[in-house]
Amino acid sequence: MTEKTLPAYRPGRILFSKGEIDARVRELAGGIAAETCGGGLLAVGILNGAAIFLSDLVRCMPPELDVQIDFMSISSYGSATRTSGTVRILKDLGGDIAGRDVLVVEDIIDTGLTLSHLLDVLRTRRPASLRTCVLLDKSTRREAAVKVDYCGFTVPDAFVIGYGLDCAGKWRHLSDIRTAEPWTAE
Repeated sequence: MTEKTLPAYRPGRILFSKGEIDARVRELAGGIAAETCGGGLLAVGILNGAAIFLSDLVRCMPPELDVQIDFMSISSYGSATRTSGTVRILKDLGGDIAGRDVLVVEDIIDTGLTLSHLLDVLRTRRPASLRTCVLLDKSTRREAAVKVDYCGFTVPDAFVIGYGLDCAGKWRHLSDIRTAEPWTAE
């Protein structure tokens, strides 16, 4: 769908409540912290969708774990509801990741093309370790084989919004995760 033909959407049914999300984020943070060797972790949030998830995730990690945060911005959607298949880095990391333990934090993995491309780029920078944490996995649409180390929830093949995920820039602020439903005149 192009931007000109994008229909109006509205929040639909709740897939995951704020309470369910909060509990799962705490579990993920505990698992990541337990499996992080040494004292440091660079958590790389993929903007804009993962900003809320990353913030909540790192705040649940123990203080003795030295967590640093950086962000990247990549695009494969624009304002459409399906990936274009073309991945572009819009904002790169602020520093060198060679020899560092890196955790890529993403809001959703769909086809896997975007995350696969990003991981290929990051591997060339020689991190000590490179792991992935995704809030949502839409595995029914997978086109690229991507290892997801930590996953919050599996979602059906529906367009989802809330908790950082948007539809043409709207609905990121919702505290739960919902389907995006086409707006119909009643």
